[in-house]
Amino acid sequence: MYVITHPEASHTVHGLVGGWHDSELTDSGSAAAARIADTVGAMVPDGVPIGLYSSDLRRAAATGAAIADRLGVAMACDRDLREKSYGEADGKAQQWLDARFVPLPAHGKRLDHVEGIAGAETQREFATRVYAAVERVLSSVAERIVAVTRGFALRFVVTTWLGMPVEAFGYGNLRSTPGGITVLREDDYFHNRQVVNLNQDAHLSGGTAEAA
Repeated sequence: MYVITHPEASHTVHGLVGGWHDSELTDSGSAAAARIADTVGAMVPDGVPIGLYSSDLRRAAATGAAIADRLGVAMACDRDLREKSYGEADGKAQQWLDARFVPLPAHGKRLDHVEGIAGAETQREFATRVYAAVERVLSSVAERIVAVTRGFALRFVVTTWLGMPVEAFGYGNLRSTPGGITVLREDDYFHNRQVVNLNQDAHLSGGTAEAA
């Protein structure tokens, strides 16, 4: 399974909150999406069944579409692969969110913490949604799976893959950068699941990502 975090989008350039705000890839992001597509194309063996899934937000779906064109496969969009919703802050200036945001406590019920923004998802709501999406994706009969999402959602894709319950990730986070590729693998004998590469991004600067 190859998990892609979409590259640069317009909300980042303009200092807006992303979340469910339906921003588009910038010109730089579109160029990066093409490099991502070529990299994934080189990593996936010819002739194997491929399942391609993406968040339905335009910035992710455009990245997925570039991969679909490169691999010659259809793409399915799943809104549950979206980034965390920040409710009424989505699409507003980042400073607006920063002035109202109530950070998670160091201890206590972090997964159920309310951040002070109307309509924003709690970490539990966010995680439960992504977990459900990944379980659907993993039910695919495809030998190789590509999923396009972003940022915070990556951690829950990985923890679902590893079979970790939501409660086990109240504190954890995973480093991610726009346009990174995370490679997950299940072996054919023991059916153990591995994180082979986390957020590799050499392809964005002209390097070559490691094959899986």
